[in-house]
Amino acid sequence: MKRRHLLHLLAGVPAAALVAACGKRKPSAAALKSDARVLALGDSLTFGYGAPPEAAWPVKLGELTGWQIENAGLNGDTSAGALERLPPLLAAGSYDAVLIGIGGNDMLRGVSPAATRENLAALVSQARAHTPYVALLATPSPDAMRAAVGSLSDALFYEEVAKSGQALLVANVYSSVLSDASLRSDRIHANAEGYARVAQQLADQLKAAGWR
Repeated sequence: MKRRHLLHLLAGVPAAALVAACGKRKPSAAALKSDARVLALGDSLTFGYGAPPEAAWPVKLGELTGWQIENAGLNGDTSAGALERLPPLLAAGSYDAVLIGIGGNDMLRGVSPAATRENLAALVSQARAHTPYVALLATPSPDAMRAAVGSLSDALFYEEVAKSGQALLVANVYSSVLSDASLRSDRIHANAEGYARVAQQLADQLKAAGWR
């Protein structure tokens, strides 16, 4: 279609319709109920290592949202370990949503990205069979140099898994917090203020996705 003819056609289209067409997005999920039961599956970052138990981000996120969040974070856990733990956790309770944050220890131990990606995909699949509300928290690639200059970035496979598994990707939360030395208790863990920041950023992203 010639450009002049296209412009002539568009001239008759209301501006609001043009904006809607250009910004078309998938409809947001319905908000979770205020007392929703949520499973937080992860490793030491979910557990809250480096801070008091009451400072862990699942606790803080529960305070921000009113959700009943079960902290299933396990220090040192891997994606393979989480894959073993998830079925009995889902069988033991009925959850409205599942938050998955795992994979950092895989990278630290040299597990192949393909194996981690496969385990994450299985975790997302099992969680989505339980509830449509599944979020995948991206973990940064371990890089001492980038951490030192405050520029950690998420490992790429999280976006791939979230997209293929139709899960919500929660991006740049751990990366931004762990890039700030004042928010860390050690090289790879947050402190109490850092976990509070994680919870706030999580709450903001989940709200933007329509979960609350």
